[in-house]
Amino acid sequence: MATFVLVPGAWLGAWVWEDTARALREHGHTVLPLTLTGLAERAEEGGPQTDLETHVADITDFVEKNDLREVTLVAHSYAAAPVTGAAGRLGDRLQRVVYVDSAPFAAGMCMLDLMPPEAADQLGQQVAARGDGWRLPMPSFEVVGLSSSLDGLDQVQRDVLSGRATPQPFGTYTQRLANHADPGLGVDRVLIACCDFQGLLDAGVPMLAFLNHAPWRRFDLPTGHWPMLSAPTELADILHTAVS
Repeated sequence: MATFVLVPGAWLGAWVWEDTARALREHGHTVLPLTLTGLAERAEEGGPQTDLETHVADITDFVEKNDLREVTLVAHSYAAAPVTGAAGRLGDRLQRVVYVDSAPFAAGMCMLDLMPPEAADQLGQQVAARGDGWRLPMPSFEVVGLSSSLDGLDQVQRDVLSGRATPQPFGTYTQRLANHADPGLGVDRVLIACCDFQGLLDAGVPMLAFLNHAPWRRFDLPTGHWPMLSAPTELADILHTAVS
């Protein structure tokens, strides 16, 4: 059985993994969802100083302080950035890294690099106008849906997602990932591609082409960008299969 550390994407906390975590525990796994600094129940811990390095340290410290071994580290969406940083620091504690509808970051890369300059500027304006200069509120679904598939989310799930979302510390978007060591050669690498990523991978986007080849193992999940809400049991089944 595996030890899973589940890291949520932007605006979310450990709560978003509840159904997937329950299904994984039914398979017999140890499952530890993690909330990052400044989000959900840890919202009050955040501040203008909260940045990407804060979240890298959150993950690394969580694994080390709990003396976790043979860890399967799972990143959803934004969490790909801090998980990439943490994966290079965990040494032989890390057995496997899993990216859910996301991909590892290159050194020197930040979240804002993933969007057109005008979109990045708009986020900065939102932070200045509505986020006290350091917090990014979750955009409306009309805006989010332009870049992230909402497939599979019914109205109740959308209400839960928007109602429980907390503003993202914007420093986690603007700070670039520091130089990091790649995980060891023996670390298993897994990609779970939902609707958003399937299209990019199948189109042969050059910067993502490596994910279609060994040592990466790819699993497809036909749902939108938040599978832990839209298909939590199916996501758990894939994660179980990946570690079996």
